[in-house]
Amino acid sequence: MKKVTIDQLVIGEGDPKIIVPMVDRTEEALLATAAQISQLDCDIVEWRIDFFEKVEKPEIVAELSHQLKIALNKPLLITFRTHQEGGVLPLSDEKYFELYQTVIAEGKADLLDLELFMPEVLVAQTMEAAQQKGIKVVMCNHDFDKTPAKEEIITRLRAMQEKGADICKIAVMPQSSADVLTLLDATREMSETYADRPLITMSMGALGMVSRVSGQVFGSAATFGSAGTASAPGQVPVNELRKILKTLAI
Repeated sequence: MKKVTIDQLVIGEGDPKIIVPMVDRTEEALLATAAQISQLDCDIVEWRIDFFEKVEKPEIVAELSHQLKIALNKPLLITFRTHQEGGVLPLSDEKYFELYQTVIAEGKADLLDLELFMPEVLVAQTMEAAQQKGIKVVMCNHDFDKTPAKEEIITRLRAMQEKGADICKIAVMPQSSADVLTLLDATREMSETYADRPLITMSMGALGMVSRVSGQVFGSAATFGSAGTASAPGQVPVNELRKILKTLAI
């Protein structure tokens, strides 16, 4: 199993790592939130730039990423979540990749989120550029409507791995407790049979909350906790999440 190392943090080793999202709209609010999160017991911070009011100005995003990295003093994951996968701002593919190219060239990120079903050639080019700069790529897929069959979840995770992502991530929406079991069993089978790098998987919403705290049992290497406004349904407040993870580790 390949591990992903960022400074002193090793993803894919030990307890699941806690990722906290920032979803503020303004520079001032983001810097204030970053100062707050810097004091929290979390491992990685995700900046959801699709919430940022100036996201369509890539140079401002890149410049602010430097300030946020200093304020946080933690590994920074930069994510533009597309509208079709639950993001807040519709953006053309051309603008999406232009934004990421600027972040890679001029910004400060430790990890970059890339969606599996974006145009394949552009994804490959962006991933290569990021990895050449030492930026780890989290390739992901989100289904806010349903939970695909176990075989389909595994197929998507394996596709991310085959494309060369450093971390493979999938989030799905359960309609029943059986759907949560489907996600967990897919995670277990992927981890035990196919994965050679860290996975992040989750079943969303209140129904799927158990999947966010059981990674060490089934093979998910990280989970998302909220420090205020959650970026997806079912996120547990970070302080409670750490307690739960430590209890389950016992």
